[in-house]
Amino acid sequence: MKKVFVAGAISPSFIGESIAKHATKDEIGAHSIFLGQVRADIIEGEKVTAIVYEAFEEMANEKFHEIRETAFEKYPLTCMHIYHSLGEVKSGEISLFVFTSSAHRTAAIDACSEIVERIKFEVPVWGKEVLESGKIVWKENKK
Repeated sequence: MKKVFVAGAISPSFIGESIAKHATKDEIGAHSIFLGQVRADIIEGEKVTAIVYEAFEEMANEKFHEIRETAFEKYPLTCMHIYHSLGEVKSGEISLFVFTSSAHRTAAIDACSEIVERIKFEVPVWGKEVLESGKIVWKENKK
């Protein structure tokens, strides 16, 4: 199984390096990338300053593996990468990075979209939103 979890935010340099590594793979004609960024929502009149992500790691890793394998069976992908944060991620930082590649754009785009939806609703990862006052509230997933 591939390593999915990253401690803290996913850095822009990590994302850039991941993209750059694919330059030598000349069978790829398209990439689709989803970056989930922590929003500074207003909850109970306060701005969200961070989200603290937690997971049942063993179960989550199994579910990530299942999602990955299903996507490879369903779509003609050349490669796929999924990274999700654990721990604190501040507003404006990246907490989810899904990167799909294929010979043609439709497969890359459709697979990426489906993978993100499945992650949000099937993987046992939860977030606690940290408000300006330090108060913590459970995050609700929305489409």
